[in-house]
Amino acid sequence: MKIKPEELTQKGYVQLDSLGHKELVPFIQTYMKKKTKFALFYYVSNFIIFALAGYFFIEGYNLPSYKFGDRFSYFSLGLAIAFALVPLHEFIHVLAYKSQGATKTSYDANLRKFYFMALADKFVANKKEFQVVALAPFMVITSALIVLLFLVNSNWIITIVGILLAHTAMCSGDFGLLSYFEFNKEKQVVTYDDVENKISYFYGQTEKIKMTVE
Repeated sequence: MKIKPEELTQKGYVQLDSLGHKELVPFIQTYMKKKTKFALFYYVSNFIIFALAGYFFIEGYNLPSYKFGDRFSYFSLGLAIAFALVPLHEFIHVLAYKSQGATKTSYDANLRKFYFMALADKFVANKKEFQVVALAPFMVITSALIVLLFLVNSNWIITIVGILLAHTAMCSGDFGLLSYFEFNKEKQVVTYDDVENKISYFYGQTEKIKMTVE
């Protein structure tokens, strides 16, 4: 949006929430429990990939060449690779922010609470813009991995599935924030990051304010 944070109140917006980045995890957990299409999509995606992993673990169980240890090793490698993809995941967020007009981007991380964030300082994003930013890593990385499933041999398929499972699980923060937007969709939510103070703000328009503005 071509609007500055200090102009939001002039445009009829009121602050709905402020999210200290250290409180990201409980915030995400709250909105992943809401009945929104993004929360549902996240859980269904995880279930499908988990079922796929189970299938490839037991496939060919009765064959003489079947070795559970080998499959577990390949699967574990996939989990490890998924963690190595975290920088790429956040970099895609930054590229998506820039595609929407953000100029001051940065990263934040807390290893103890295990969260990683791509930030756009004082860039006000509406729901549509934020959806592009939040979904970009999931769509890009997941699509690439699905293509790889059809290109690698059978030994590496379960590695790809392991990457898919871990990476999808690690997208909970993105889907939790999307769920927040969806849960408050009638308020036309916008958000921006205050990098210096490590806070993200959410503003919206209530029905009373909409009537006044209109």
